[in-house]
Amino acid sequence: MTKKLTIGVIYGGRSGEHEISLRSARSVIESLDQKKYDIVPLAITLEGKWLPPAASVKLLAAEAQAKIGSAAQDKRKEIALTGDPGYQGLLSLGRGGGSVERLDVIIPVLHGTYGEDGTIQGLLDMAGIPYVGCGVLASSCGLDKVTMKALFRDAGLPLCNYIWFLRREWEANRESTMRRVSREIGYPCFVKPANLGSSVGVSRADNKVQLRAAIELASKYDRKIMVEEGLNAREIECAVLGNDDPQASLPGEYLIHDAASSFLDYEEKYSGTGHNEFVVPARISQTQIRQIQKHAVTAFKAVDGSGLARVDFFLRRDNGQLLINELNTMPGLTDVSGFPKMWEAMGVKFPVVLDRLIELAIERNRDKLRNVVSHNL
Repeated sequence: MTKKLTIGVIYGGRSGEHEISLRSARSVIESLDQKKYDIVPLAITLEGKWLPPAASVKLLAAEAQAKIGSAAQDKRKEIALTGDPGYQGLLSLGRGGGSVERLDVIIPVLHGTYGEDGTIQGLLDMAGIPYVGCGVLASSCGLDKVTMKALFRDAGLPLCNYIWFLRREWEANRESTMRRVSREIGYPCFVKPANLGSSVGVSRADNKVQLRAAIELASKYDRKIMVEEGLNAREIECAVLGNDDPQASLPGEYLIHDAASSFLDYEEKYSGTGHNEFVVPARISQTQIRQIQKHAVTAFKAVDGSGLARVDFFLRRDNGQLLINELNTMPGLTDVSGFPKMWEAMGVKFPVVLDRLIELAIERNRDKLRNVVSHNL
């Protein structure tokens, strides 16, 4: 009988996407095969405190808690994940501390800052623990939309018009910044924090009054603000899975049924109100499907991706031009998220996707171990 792997699932985090992380973690934990894996839940609070398993499990829905019932009996009061590769797991702290629970693989189901930006990936690399998803470089470049678009442009991918500026520039001269947006982008436009996802802090602006409010909102979430041209376009997504030889799924499309919605915001994505519908495959031609899949793989390689990603596109209604919008290195994995639905449409159920992601994490870690880390002159 094959030995079960111990899988640490990290969720929550110091991010505006904390709640989405909890929902993604629930889907992951409920879908992991209990015959193959022992699950160790690890929650991070909004303040950045790491909770031991017994406290972490309480943040999950009842269905997920049932999958990891033993965690509720865990007596540890404080734990730490150290960068020392001699431990490769959880170190118990406090009185009676010093014991270590080895983790075979970690799934960092963290969205946004302090989780999807390369910070947790750097810690796991130092610790020598295999983990699901992109590494430090891809994660940091994938979260920063400005750097991401620069890499896409270098890879020859088509982009919409955009500009960016710092919060400090905005606060120093709001009128000058607004004139620049009006001159270089125009209206309508979309204002976004450069380092966040799930449409948090994103607003559409049709005039100067709305633009000012949109920039003020975005600047609450990040020091770097991006403004993109507003397009009359369909929003298409494509999931990517793999390491050095990534594969793209069938693309999907969110159909917004609420005429009052100008774009798919946070509430529309996750409220489950029925105002939107995710359709796979997207209702486009086979030629367009192949083009989207090709561009998705190119984008994944451009940021040096590994494990998984979701690549978002605009398909213009006026001229049919396909433009890449952004890449998400830890896409939402909730019950309403597109990533699992796109693979399911290809006959790959979410538990099988998770099996593959764990295999890819181990494969990537083994490849890293091939690197020589010392040099004798």
